[in-house]
Amino acid sequence: MISSDGIRGYNDMILLCLLLEKPSYGYEISREIKLRTAERYIMKETTLYSAFTRLEKSGYISSFYGSETNGRRRTYYQITEKGKVFYQEKCEEWHATKEIVDKFMKNGEESLWKPS
Repeated sequence: MISSDGIRGYNDMILLCLLLEKPSYGYEISREIKLRTAERYIMKETTLYSAFTRLEKSGYISSFYGSETNGRRRTYYQITEKGKVFYQEKCEEWHATKEIVDKFMKNGEESLWKPS
Protein backbone atom coordinates (compact mmCIF):
# COMPACT_ATOMS: atom_id res chain seq x y z
CA MET A 1 0.00 0.00 0.00
CA ILE A 2 1.30 3.45 -0.92
CA SER A 3 1.20 6.18 1.72
CA SER A 4 -1.43 8.76 0.92
CA ASP A 5 1.00 11.50 2.05
CA GLY A 6 3.28 10.93 -0.92
CA ILE A 7 0.53 11.01 -3.52
CA ARG A 8 -1.92 13.48 -1.96
CA GLY A 9 -0.85 16.39 -4.17
CA TYR A 10 -1.70 14.36 -7.26
CA ASN A 11 -5.20 13.18 -6.38
CA ASP A 12 -6.69 15.89 -8.58
CA MET A 13 -4.52 14.78 -11.50
CA ILE A 14 -5.59 11.16 -11.01
CA LEU A 15 -9.28 12.11 -11.01
CA LEU A 16 -8.95 14.39 -14.02
CA CYS A 17 -7.08 11.70 -15.93
CA LEU A 18 -9.95 9.26 -15.41
CA LEU A 19 -12.51 11.91 -16.36
CA LEU A 20 -10.60 12.62 -19.57
CA GLU A 21 -11.52 9.10 -20.62
CA LYS A 22 -15.24 9.43 -19.87
CA PRO A 23 -17.69 11.01 -17.44
CA SER A 24 -18.02 8.87 -14.34
CA TYR A 25 -19.32 8.70 -10.78
CA GLY A 26 -17.57 8.31 -7.44
CA TYR A 27 -17.81 4.58 -6.84
CA GLU A 28 -16.74 3.74 -10.39
CA ILE A 29 -13.75 6.08 -10.14
CA SER A 30 -12.74 4.66 -6.77
CA ARG A 31 -12.94 1.13 -8.16
CA GLU A 32 -10.86 2.11 -11.22
CA ILE A 33 -8.11 3.61 -9.04
CA LYS A 34 -7.93 0.38 -7.02
CA LEU A 35 -7.86 -1.69 -10.20
CA ARG A 36 -5.17 0.33 -12.00
CA THR A 37 -2.93 0.39 -8.95
CA ALA A 38 -3.51 -3.28 -8.08
CA GLU A 39 -4.96 -1.97 -4.79
CA ARG A 40 -1.65 -0.30 -3.88
CA TYR A 41 -3.48 3.03 -3.67
CA ILE A 42 -7.01 3.34 -2.39
CA MET A 43 -8.54 6.81 -2.34
CA LYS A 44 -10.77 7.21 0.70
CA GLU A 45 -14.35 8.26 0.04
CA THR A 46 -13.94 11.50 1.99
CA THR A 47 -10.83 12.36 -0.04
CA LEU A 48 -12.61 11.55 -3.29
CA TYR A 49 -15.69 13.68 -2.63
CA SER A 50 -13.77 16.60 -1.16
CA ALA A 51 -11.64 16.56 -4.33
CA PHE A 52 -14.81 16.56 -6.47
CA THR A 53 -16.10 19.58 -4.53
CA ARG A 54 -12.80 21.44 -4.86
CA LEU A 55 -12.44 20.63 -8.57
CA GLU A 56 -16.01 21.69 -9.29
CA LYS A 57 -15.65 24.98 -7.37
CA SER A 58 -12.51 25.69 -9.40
CA GLY A 59 -14.35 25.02 -12.66
CA TYR A 60 -12.21 21.99 -13.58
CA ILE A 61 -15.13 19.56 -13.56
CA SER A 62 -18.90 19.79 -13.76
CA SER A 63 -21.51 17.41 -12.43
CA PHE A 64 -24.80 16.11 -13.70
CA TYR A 65 -27.34 13.51 -12.67
CA GLY A 66 -27.28 10.19 -14.44
CA SER A 67 -29.43 7.11 -14.25
CA GLU A 68 -31.27 6.15 -11.12
CA THR A 69 -29.86 3.19 -9.19
CA ASN A 70 -31.67 1.64 -6.23
CA GLY A 71 -33.93 4.68 -6.05
CA ARG A 72 -31.05 7.18 -6.01
CA ARG A 73 -29.76 9.32 -8.84
CA ARG A 74 -26.04 9.02 -9.47
CA THR A 75 -24.00 12.17 -9.70
CA TYR A 76 -21.63 11.98 -12.66
CA TYR A 77 -18.60 14.18 -13.13
CA GLN A 78 -17.00 15.34 -16.35
CA ILE A 79 -13.88 17.35 -17.07
CA THR A 80 -14.22 20.88 -18.45
CA GLU A 81 -11.93 22.67 -20.90
CA LYS A 82 -10.43 24.55 -17.96
CA GLY A 83 -9.89 21.17 -16.27
CA LYS A 84 -8.03 19.84 -19.31
CA VAL A 85 -5.62 22.78 -19.12
CA PHE A 86 -5.17 22.25 -15.37
CA TYR A 87 -4.56 18.53 -15.94
CA GLN A 88 -1.80 19.31 -18.45
CA GLU A 89 -0.21 21.72 -15.97
CA LYS A 90 -0.29 19.05 -13.25
CA CYS A 91 1.31 16.52 -15.62
CA GLU A 92 4.13 18.97 -16.36
CA GLU A 93 4.53 19.61 -12.64
CA TRP A 94 4.73 15.86 -12.01
CA HIS A 95 7.45 15.38 -14.63
CA ALA A 96 9.50 18.19 -13.07
CA THR A 97 8.96 16.78 -9.56
CA LYS A 98 9.92 13.28 -10.66
CA GLU A 99 13.05 14.59 -12.38
CA ILE A 100 14.16 16.30 -9.17
CA VAL A 101 13.38 13.35 -6.89
CA ASP A 102 15.10 10.94 -9.29
CA LYS A 103 18.33 12.89 -8.75
CA PHE A 104 18.31 11.62 -5.19
CA MET A 105 17.37 8.00 -5.89
CA LYS A 106 19.99 5.28 -5.95
CA ASN A 107 18.67 3.70 -9.17
CA GLY A 108 20.51 0.49 -9.90
CA GLU A 109 23.08 1.16 -7.18
CA GLU A 110 23.34 -0.60 -3.88
CA SER A 111 21.41 1.38 -1.32
CA LEU A 112 23.16 2.79 1.71
CA TRP A 113 20.19 1.72 3.80
CA LYS A 114 20.03 -1.93 4.73
CA PRO A 115 16.93 -3.45 6.32
CA SER A 116 17.64 -5.20 9.62
